[in-house]
Amino acid sequence: MIKSNIFLFYLVAPLFALLLVGFNVTYSSGLIKEDTKSFNKEISDMQNEIDNLTEKVTEIKRTAEKQEEVFNEQNKKMTELMRSSQLQKKMSDDIYEQKILKILGQPIDTHMSSRSEIKIFKLTELGYRGYIAKVKLFDAEAFKVVLAKDALGEKETTSTAGKRTNAVLAINGGGFYMENRNGKEYAQLSGNTVINGKLVQPFIKNTAGSFVAGINKNGQVIGTVPRSHSELFKIQPYQAVSFIPILLKEGKKLDIPKDWKESKNPRTIIGKYANDDLILIVIDGRQGRWSQGVSLERLQNKLLELGVKDAYNLDGGGSSAMYYKGKILNRPSDGKERPVVNNIVIF
Repeated sequence: MIKSNIFLFYLVAPLFALLLVGFNVTYSSGLIKEDTKSFNKEISDMQNEIDNLTEKVTEIKRTAEKQEEVFNEQNKKMTELMRSSQLQKKMSDDIYEQKILKILGQPIDTHMSSRSEIKIFKLTELGYRGYIAKVKLFDAEAFKVVLAKDALGEKETTSTAGKRTNAVLAINGGGFYMENRNGKEYAQLSGNTVINGKLVQPFIKNTAGSFVAGINKNGQVIGTVPRSHSELFKIQPYQAVSFIPILLKEGKKLDIPKDWKESKNPRTIIGKYANDDLILIVIDGRQGRWSQGVSLERLQNKLLELGVKDAYNLDGGGSSAMYYKGKILNRPSDGKERPVVNNIVIF
């Protein structure tokens, strides 16, 4: 009986083993199929994500290209507008220039450089005569206020200052008076003078209504009657001198002190046109039939007639002088140039 059972065991065991192996193979195969299915799904999901991302990138690219097209179109239009605006401004400036030149007449001489354009005109009116310089500044540094001999207390003539600095044009500047210091004459500034953006002396409080006038760093004529240092520098003066009074502001006449209003004298004027061109005028006086001089009231009317917008009366009388290309154009009332404390020179 035992032998029979052992025989049966040896007979059945291989069959059982085969069945067990078959089960394991079937089970493993099922797992592989499941894993493969899951893996394929992950691959498929990733591919969908890549496709979506590619679509988004493509859309972003299209949007960027459209925005670039819009930007280029707007930039093109802006450039065209700027060109058109510049052209219109140039045409407007040319029309204005021709209008002013028609008023001033034919220039007797012209200087042109990269720094400035200077046109000289004769001024001949009933009872007085002089010279006008119309100046375009292309470089603000072409306009300078210079102290006599580059020092306080000294004096020199306008032509000396012009030659010393190699200037093309020069006129006398602000007011001054003489003091005696230790037995020596000292030329004292009567107001505030600015050179290269700095006051030559500490601010002098204005008691007589004197202005400070000149140019800013853009080469534009500026002027004010300052009550303090801070008020003066609100107009950002670069080069400026001081005297009295202001004649015109924005094309309107300002009140003139009674003592100055009607007396006829030699005059020196600095002013500007609406296009920021400078106008410098020197008028002779005290010379009988040659030129009697002009009152400030009458001069205001003449300046308006010439189209001037702002104008300032600089030191006049025997100080009035205009130097141009190596010589004095006008006839100073003393019969010769009077040495002055500062001059305006243009290169």
